[in-house]
Amino acid sequence: MSQKSILITGCSSGIGYDAALGLTARGWRVFATCRQDRDVARLTGEGLESLKLDLTDPDSMTRALEDILARTGGTLDALFNNGAFGLPGACEDLPTDALREIFETNVFGTHELTRRVIPIMRAQGHGRIVQNSSVLGFTTYPWRSAYTATKYALEALTDTLRIEMRDTPIHVVLIEPGPIPTRIRENSIPHFERWIDWKSSPRRAQYEDSLLKRLYSDRTGPDPFELPPAAVTAKLVTALEHPRPKARYFVTKATWFAAIGKRLLPTRLMDAIIARS
Repeated sequence: MSQKSILITGCSSGIGYDAALGLTARGWRVFATCRQDRDVARLTGEGLESLKLDLTDPDSMTRALEDILARTGGTLDALFNNGAFGLPGACEDLPTDALREIFETNVFGTHELTRRVIPIMRAQGHGRIVQNSSVLGFTTYPWRSAYTATKYALEALTDTLRIEMRDTPIHVVLIEPGPIPTRIRENSIPHFERWIDWKSSPRRAQYEDSLLKRLYSDRTGPDPFELPPAAVTAKLVTALEHPRPKARYFVTKATWFAAIGKRLLPTRLMDAIIARS
C-alpha cells in the first residue's frame, strides 16, 4: 500500500504544527504549508516536507498544489484546512473591511483550496476533507464576532458540502475544538491594533477591564477546560483513518458543554451564562 498524503494549512505553530508531526509519525506523507517563508524554512530544517501556501493568494495555492502533485504523481489523499487567524473586538467597533479581510483567509481561501482539491479526489476515487472549525462555529462569545462569523460560515459550507458529497467516495468532516493553547491570541494582536479603535469606543472601559488584559497579558495558572494540540491531532487521526468517520468531532469539555447548552437551554439563559464566563 502506497504512503497516504495530506496537505495541512497553517502549520507554523499550534494545531497545524502538532498535526504535521503526529501524522508524519504515523507514516503519512505530510505537506505542511505555511504563509511565511521563514516558517517554511524552519519546518524544512526540522525534517518536515513544507511548502509556502497563502490562503489569500490564488497563485500561491496553484504553486503549492502543482508542487505537491508533482511529488505524489498526481494524487492527494486528504486535506486538513487548519489555517485561520483571530481578530478580537466588539462587534460595533469592527470595520467592515476588517471583516472582509478575516473572511478572505478563514472562509474564502479555505473554500477555494477545497474546491481545487475536490477534482483531484474525484479523479483518484477517494479522499478526506477535514475542516478545523471551533466551538465558536456553533456558539458565540463576547469580543469574538469576527472569528465566530467565519467559523459559522465554515460550518455551513462544510455541512452542505458533506451532504452534497454523499454520492462520492469523499468524506467531509468537521473538528470543533474548544480552548487549545496555541499562538492565536498573540497572532491576533497585529490585526486588533490595525483595525480596532478601542480608545474611541463607547466600550473603552470594558476593553481596559477585560479584553486588553487577556490579549496582552501572559496567562497564569492552568485552564481546566484546556487540552493540548495533540488532542486535536488525535481526533484528526480518527477522521482520516476510520472507514466511516463521524460528521463532526468535539475536542475539550467546553465544546461538549456548549453543544449541550445550545440544545437544551433557552437562548437568553445561554446568553447570560456566556456573558458571565
